[in-house]
Amino acid sequence: MTVFAHPFMQHAFLAGTGIGLACGLVGYFLVLRAQVFTGDALSHVAFTGALAALAFGIDPRIGLFTATIGIAMLMGALGRRGRADDVVIGNVFAWILGLGVFFLTLYTTTRSTANGTAGVSVLFGSIFGLSAGQATTAAWIAGGIALMMVVIARPLLFASIDETVASAKGVPVGLLGLVFLALVGATAAEAAQAVGSLLLLGLIAAPAGTALLLTDRPYRGLAISAGLAVTELWAGLALSYAAPSIPPSFAIIAVATAAYLTATLYSRLGRPHLARPVPATS
Repeated sequence: MTVFAHPFMQHAFLAGTGIGLACGLVGYFLVLRAQVFTGDALSHVAFTGALAALAFGIDPRIGLFTATIGIAMLMGALGRRGRADDVVIGNVFAWILGLGVFFLTLYTTTRSTANGTAGVSVLFGSIFGLSAGQATTAAWIAGGIALMMVVIARPLLFASIDETVASAKGVPVGLLGLVFLALVGATAAEAAQAVGSLLLLGLIAAPAGTALLLTDRPYRGLAISAGLAVTELWAGLALSYAAPSIPPSFAIIAVATAAYLTATLYSRLGRPHLARPVPATS
């Protein structure tokens, strides 16, 4: 019996393909713009948003997207030119996580029909538990995120490399930064369904970090990052199917981490000119 003979695997691969594509595209710019800490903060926001929705008896996906997109844009608005700086993120970080613990307590103590495993699902994801409708919705949303990233890729790359010159050339740097952060928030909400809020940063950052180690050409790196994210997600799902004792979220992140470590060794041993600067000659 093949992997795709099971409906739950079909749903996981459908949703996972879109999620991986969105994570690869968004993650590349997140790493390029040195905003990985923003992704880390949004993982806590995803946890809090989902549990807040559960506490109030609504679909956790509504809480996921509302919280991650809203807080991402708020951090961008408080930062400079649509960028969330470390001071803003630091002020939001611990408070959001504490709020998540509060909503978890509220959910488990005030709702008599509460599912005791809900907190674990939010933390570690439940991609094998997606229904056909949920998987299709996830794929469409992720496809929309990927399309938006393709549309803004050129001006966003310009703004990421040289913000001052881009602004002087008429690129709306601040607005572009806010749109990008909104897409980061939506991607965090999507990734949380696959690997959970605790591990979503790995799925967003690891393929992008690997791509930057393999090439210094931005558009090629963007394509590599997207391709790696999808491939790693597929490999993780297949590994978890072959070894049911391995959670899919762990398998996906393990594959992504292994690829990053391999690329790191390659860049240092196989391509030493990328790992060590050439000394200037007098």
